[in-house]
Amino acid sequence: MSLRVAIVGCGKIADSHVAQIRRIPGCEVVGVCDREPLMARQLADRFGIARRFEDVGELLAEVVPDVVHITTPPQSHFEVARRCLEHGCHLYVEKPFTLNAGEAEELIALAERRRRRLTVGHDAQFSHAARRMRELVRGGYLGDPVVHMESYYGYDLGNATYARAFLRDPDHWVRKLPAGLLQNVISHGIARIAEFLGGDRAHVIAHGFVSPRLRSLGAEDVYDELRVFIVDERQTTASFTFSSAARPILNHFRMFGSKNGLVVDERQQTVVKLRGAAFKSYAEQFVPPIVFATQYLANTAHNARLFLANDFHMDSGKKHLIAGLYRSIVEGSPAPIPSREIVMTARIMDSIFEQLGDSASLAWRKEGVSC
Repeated sequence: MSLRVAIVGCGKIADSHVAQIRRIPGCEVVGVCDREPLMARQLADRFGIARRFEDVGELLAEVVPDVVHITTPPQSHFEVARRCLEHGCHLYVEKPFTLNAGEAEELIALAERRRRRLTVGHDAQFSHAARRMRELVRGGYLGDPVVHMESYYGYDLGNATYARAFLRDPDHWVRKLPAGLLQNVISHGIARIAEFLGGDRAHVIAHGFVSPRLRSLGAEDVYDELRVFIVDERQTTASFTFSSAARPILNHFRMFGSKNGLVVDERQQTVVKLRGAAFKSYAEQFVPPIVFATQYLANTAHNARLFLANDFHMDSGKKHLIAGLYRSIVEGSPAPIPSREIVMTARIMDSIFEQLGDSASLAWRKEGVSC
């Protein structure tokens, strides 16, 4: 594999992209770009990258990359991605892919016309635990069909450096997104669900509000609590919970099929099988705890082996997603995240934000009126 890679957007997340690209043999970061010259220079200096630019057009013309990673704020994703595709580049676009489904569909159509591969930075779908879960699903462990899913995405506003920054700064780029914090964060949790939904559209019911803690800090315009219910065309259902207030902070995905269930814990990188059939008589009160304990020990051993093999780092999902995209480019195989899932995720998010933006519901949330 031999690919020339460029980075557009030299903020903190760009460092993890460069680090994971360097884990892939034969791939070279040939240039970086940021409108702020200092940011581009610092990233280039940290990783010994020869070329740095302030203008995307100059980057594309002078270093002629095969692949561009777009790690700018989401407001610029569509325009930067469009220019890169028109220049013949393949794309890795950080989440959220675009600001809305219309932009996502337009970029995907352009990529198809240009015969370019693209993906979105939903790297949590390629963590060790997520890939193990996917193998079990494909192997028929759940049965057919998937009946229900639950996605939980906890967020620590107290410890996240950028969260503290945007709470203090009303002009922070996150605050300027149409749906603020939620738009920048929830796509990871929604994408997990979208992967297993059928059809092209889903019915969505959403309720969002500001937690008491954020209200006490005067951030009444930052929704940090969200509850969503989703039904697809096959009557598969799903729920999504985003919370900065609930403890413990969960990053769970639960799936229930016609035979069995699965629970994935992204924070602890564990996969637990849920047996669909109950044990007979009093065995149901004694055997399942032993089965669960055995599974957790097996998860511990599996994670330890990955750690010893130097493949249990925080960004292993990003490395596997990037490698998957690069393989699809070189081999002409499908991209690691199907376009249908990217669009489905964007459509669900559009529906959520449309409901949160309804003026009547906004007044209800702010005034605390019951109905």
